[in-house]
Amino acid sequence: MKTNLSNQSIERVFKAALAKGLIHREDTAMIFNDLTFLKERILHLKSVFPSHTLHGIAMKANPLISILALCKPLDMGVEVASKGELFIAMKSGYPPDKIIFDSPVKTYNDLEYALNAGVHINADSFDEVKRIGHLLEKSGSSSTIGIRINPQVGTGKILESSVAGEYSKFGVPMKQHREELIQTFRENSWLTGVHLHVGSQGCSMDLLIEGIRVVYDFVKKVNGLTGRRQINLFDIGGGLPVSYDSKTIPVSIEEYAGTIHKNFPELFEEDKWKLMTEFGRWVHVNTGWTMSRVEYVKHESGISTAMIHTGADLFVRECLNPKDWQHEYSVLDKEGNLKTGEDINLYNLAGPLCFSGDILARNVKLPHIEEGDFVIIHDTGGYTFSMWSRYNSRQTPGITGYFNEGEEFIMVKERESLEDVFKFWT
Repeated sequence: MKTNLSNQSIERVFKAALAKGLIHREDTAMIFNDLTFLKERILHLKSVFPSHTLHGIAMKANPLISILALCKPLDMGVEVASKGELFIAMKSGYPPDKIIFDSPVKTYNDLEYALNAGVHINADSFDEVKRIGHLLEKSGSSSTIGIRINPQVGTGKILESSVAGEYSKFGVPMKQHREELIQTFRENSWLTGVHLHVGSQGCSMDLLIEGIRVVYDFVKKVNGLTGRRQINLFDIGGGLPVSYDSKTIPVSIEEYAGTIHKNFPELFEEDKWKLMTEFGRWVHVNTGWTMSRVEYVKHESGISTAMIHTGADLFVRECLNPKDWQHEYSVLDKEGNLKTGEDINLYNLAGPLCFSGDILARNVKLPHIEEGDFVIIHDTGGYTFSMWSRYNSRQTPGITGYFNEGEEFIMVKERESLEDVFKFWT
């Protein structure tokens, strides 16, 4: 399976959008989602894991209602990290048994809401287990309950998105609380699941596998001590890295699933386990791209600055932590033709926000850029619009989806109007 959308594919789709009049003068920026590619990735994910697996796509990656509607008929679930995301999932028609609720700060109200809905809940601490126990004493629930365990297997290349170091704000650390975890399972027969997540991007497959190993060995011990298969739900989280560089080939999802199967074959046996995953970045990121019109180009000695209409509002991680979060970029002319070659000057791609750190890329080699050209930012299908910043009250861009390289387009979300911006602050 391909890992990234090619320049040629993006060029064809952009020209088709221009020809169909989908890009208007006010569309200074627009996000595109290749929905054919998204469906292919989902079906491929399902094909390499056992059929009984619940794949809860991390909603935080891309919570757009149209995208959720496309994923649902493919028998996908969602992983939600707030009461708001849980509400979106239920209102979008996802059944309770397809929803996984994670969050490190669930209130009593959040938990009661989730228990009444009957969704799967991963408790993040011993205190949260106690809260759930109190609520279950008051009224029953069809929810299944797990607890998040920090396997403490180390951090990946990106510290801010690694969550399995010696310290993490997430979950119960295994090394310090192994016996307390065992006792918690013994005292709460309704606690039947475990959850782990090592990190998102920057974590090697070996690190992810080691995290699973630590928790799997613990589960075998608990089930042995209780004399029954109390724990039968195993949530491996997500975190498999994707490539933001078309020249770099990432670990494939089939290799990851195959390694899990090889090391923990029982997890693939339907009569013994319900397996859960929470992939978000792997599903969404490579299926999207963003275009921004170039408004001005500032030329200085040795460096040119292209002033564009997306920056830290859409790419907060990239602007504030450019060492770890980078994209590939292309340039199209006014007619959508792909520009080639390299300018003699390097380029900065500067966003529209009023602070000096709003620079998406620094010192990149690009073709010669002129006013009215379009800069293409690759691999923006997840963790971009979902992290939108309201700073400077800029209008959110239009978002479109397409099938078969532009044979069919759908409007996913209209460009925000000025009245909508005003309503947000009202």
